[in-house]
Amino acid sequence: MPTIVYTDKGFTLSETETARGGARVAIQKFGTFLSGMIMPNIPALIAWGLLTAFFIPAGWVPNDGFALMVGPTIHYLLPLLIANTGGRMVYDFRGGVVGTLATMGAIAGSDHLIAQFNATLAPDVAPLGEIHMFIGAMMMGPLGAWVMKKLDGLWAGKVKAGFEMLVDMFSAGIAGFLLMLFSFVVVARIVNFIMDVLGAGVDWLINLHLLPLVSIIIEPAKVFFLNNAINHGVLTPLGTAQASETGKSILFLLESNPGPGLGLLIAYSIFGLGAAKASAPGAAIIQFFGGIHEIYFPYVLMKPQLLIAMILGGMTGVTTNMLFGSGLRAPAAPGSILAILAQTATDSYVGVILSVIFAAAVTFVVASIILRASRAKDIESGEAGDLSAAITATEAAKGKKSAALSALGSSTKKPDAPITSIVFACDAGMGSSAMGASVLRKKIKDAGFDNVTVVNKAVRNLEDNVDVLVTQRELSERAMALAPSSILVTVDNFMNSPRYDEVVELVAQSHAGGGAAPAAGTVAASEPERAVAAESEVLAPSSVVLSGTATDAASAIAEAGNLLVAAGGVEPSYVDAMHEREKLVSTYMGNFLAIPHGTNEAKDSVLRSTMSFVRYPNGIDWKGKPVKFVVGIAGANNTHMEILQKVAITFSDLNQVEKLLEATTVDEVIDILGEA
Repeated sequence: MPTIVYTDKGFTLSETETARGGARVAIQKFGTFLSGMIMPNIPALIAWGLLTAFFIPAGWVPNDGFALMVGPTIHYLLPLLIANTGGRMVYDFRGGVVGTLATMGAIAGSDHLIAQFNATLAPDVAPLGEIHMFIGAMMMGPLGAWVMKKLDGLWAGKVKAGFEMLVDMFSAGIAGFLLMLFSFVVVARIVNFIMDVLGAGVDWLINLHLLPLVSIIIEPAKVFFLNNAINHGVLTPLGTAQASETGKSILFLLESNPGPGLGLLIAYSIFGLGAAKASAPGAAIIQFFGGIHEIYFPYVLMKPQLLIAMILGGMTGVTTNMLFGSGLRAPAAPGSILAILAQTATDSYVGVILSVIFAAAVTFVVASIILRASRAKDIESGEAGDLSAAITATEAAKGKKSAALSALGSSTKKPDAPITSIVFACDAGMGSSAMGASVLRKKIKDAGFDNVTVVNKAVRNLEDNVDVLVTQRELSERAMALAPSSILVTVDNFMNSPRYDEVVELVAQSHAGGGAAPAAGTVAASEPERAVAAESEVLAPSSVVLSGTATDAASAIAEAGNLLVAAGGVEPSYVDAMHEREKLVSTYMGNFLAIPHGTNEAKDSVLRSTMSFVRYPNGIDWKGKPVKFVVGIAGANNTHMEILQKVAITFSDLNQVEKLLEATTVDEVIDILGEA
């Protein structure tokens, strides 16, 4: 059985194979990033499609003047819009400007290469056409922004007051200039080569009538949200290039055809059982007319063998479009039948409409056979399929909650009895878990549930007797392997995660049904002991730095660790263990805080409980998270736990965080931490 997991993105199903899940997530993130560059610019693609539909010589109302906009729009405007979007995704406006400049160099470089090649051709040989720099834009937009971000980081905080604007403007201009030259000379050649290879591959598939076979990849990829990398990384650039030459492309229909999804949902409407049958008709309307294909994904996951029906339906649609030579002028997004008809080329309506009908019909027939074959067994066993669990699995594949799927049913696991125990687990059970448990314990107590225990443990010490288990996403699989009966909540922001409030609500709901509250006086074995040493011994003034010199996470760990060594709290080898810990699990806590600490194996390197505090007023990048406070910790015999709880409570209060940012003396910092 899959494990219900509650993450910062909602309830999901845990992965069962870490390596496979990691690869899936990596592809999914890459595809999502590509989609983030393309999707905001779909209106521009639609506008270009309308220009071609109306005004080119083969259009509805040919107009030589208006048609002059078609070429520049596809060759310059669209790639530059995509580059600007990608650059802004990486580094806001400065990234957008520099990424756009870099892409302009690639466009000009490609034109120059093609012009040189055409000059060598015989007069009777057709010259090469322009290569539209969509892939170049998706490469150089983010890359140019990343380069600008790194350059800005080199002189951050080092520019004299009054010269910031001058440095900002000239640095971006010079960086953009150099990247334009680099793109002209290098990137243009790379992208032209990629487009030649991909174009030749597609032509080979079409010439050998093998294009329908891509449905074997695309249909399963859709269900697991892996299709964006294929769709936006390959099909959209190639399809747009084809459409600019021929006025249409079949590639736009490989993924967006709503026929297979419609056929599946109609089959469920007739032969399905329970909630799936009841919800399928409404889902079919949303999928077919709204273009939200993800709404049918849970129905496939309920019976994975239905992928056969989806693949055969997709292949049927592709084959139909090949036979009729039909295609779209531009991408149809979302994949609604209305959007598809709006983008259908003038001579392709019959083929496109039939491709949808035939794809739906084939999928319906095959899906009906599968559903009918298992119907009797499902009724007899009472296992008609868990739609809620399938929705949860779909959201897990997507990586976030889905508004479209929320209408199909609840994907939330409800506790069977009043929640009495909550465990916050981390790898070693001493740093992040202690701080997170402190914050959550306070919220549970403030909500009036004094007798619900909230404790921290190391993952390896977990037992399957926990109602709610809270941990980092990286540790979720290890945690659930030891406590499979618990509701798992994964968090990234340990200091002020919105998941904590939802855990409190979950506790309240579990007690609202009339269940008795846990007996008073319950004390957990891992409740932190009182500190033996005084706070001043754990956090000495000499271990507080108000303006750190580190520029990244690795150097910040070294800076905090060296303070622990200087304070006589740890041996130098403990600093290496701090770096090792960071490789395993991020120690970012949220609210600008990171608490690097050593691995459990490094406990022999701890001489006494010690703490260091380093502030970075300008902030540093901690694996994509902004950090302004790095608190190094080393604990001996749990004597550090009480002060860690105070740090946690302090950093869960944004007012206290602001005070720490504004503190001008070491004593102020120690006093603020002591206020908890």
